[in-house]
Amino acid sequence: MIQFLGDVYTIWYRDILRYINNRARIFSSLGQPFLWLVIFGSGMRGTFQLFGAGNFDFIQFLFPGTIGITILFTAIFSSISTVRDREVGFLKEILVAPVSRASIAIGKILGGATIASLQALLMLVFAPIVGIKLSLPLILGLIPAIFLVAFTIASFGMVLAARLRSTEGFQVVMNLVMMPLFLLSGALFPLTDIPGWMEILSRINPVSYSIDLLRQVVFLHLAVPQVVADSFKITVLGMKMGLWQDVLIVAVFAVLFSSLGTFFFSRSER
Repeated sequence: MIQFLGDVYTIWYRDILRYINNRARIFSSLGQPFLWLVIFGSGMRGTFQLFGAGNFDFIQFLFPGTIGITILFTAIFSSISTVRDREVGFLKEILVAPVSRASIAIGKILGGATIASLQALLMLVFAPIVGIKLSLPLILGLIPAIFLVAFTIASFGMVLAARLRSTEGFQVVMNLVMMPLFLLSGALFPLTDIPGWMEILSRINPVSYSIDLLRQVVFLHLAVPQVVADSFKITVLGMKMGLWQDVLIVAVFAVLFSSLGTFFFSRSER
């Protein structure tokens, strides 16, 4: 067990070092969320009106969505390192050593989750710019929620990366997968009063529950009126999801994807 944890740590630490030493990647990854939050959010702020919501600020709705977008794109693209390591032969060098394949997969997932979490927390610097009041309880509440979401999406990325052999193929699949996950997540618009087919797809989308989880944490600490907060919650079988229900659903997806990712990776590297 100690050997397994040591191997996981080594793989995780390598990915974190690569992230820290690549400052261009850190700051460039903030560009897209900045555009959504500051430009798109500010532009829609004056036109967004929710029936019965009074003076509810669209930025309060969009802010947790942009955090989720940051996690989604960062965690998924961190999985590319697995495909790249396979291409350059690094994985073969590791597998020559007495290292379990499961520890490599878990280390990669944790590395991607940690990087995505750090990138999402950097998003908080934009909060004062758009009028979001940060508080210590809000930040402390977001940290575990962000990591759970990041771990889930990084695990999903591993499921895909374990089946691909080239970065070109990975990028094609990611574009086909990421855009539907992103657009059907509720990050940019409420998942209410949408067509039936879109509602079905959004309910089976793990990112929808991840965004809902982040939004409920933010709304809780921004003192958003309960009637407004409830209007944005995901409804499943006529029941609105609560905070802990979202946590449970995202945790189930995390276990499922991490198990599948580890299994597929172990089989692909034999």
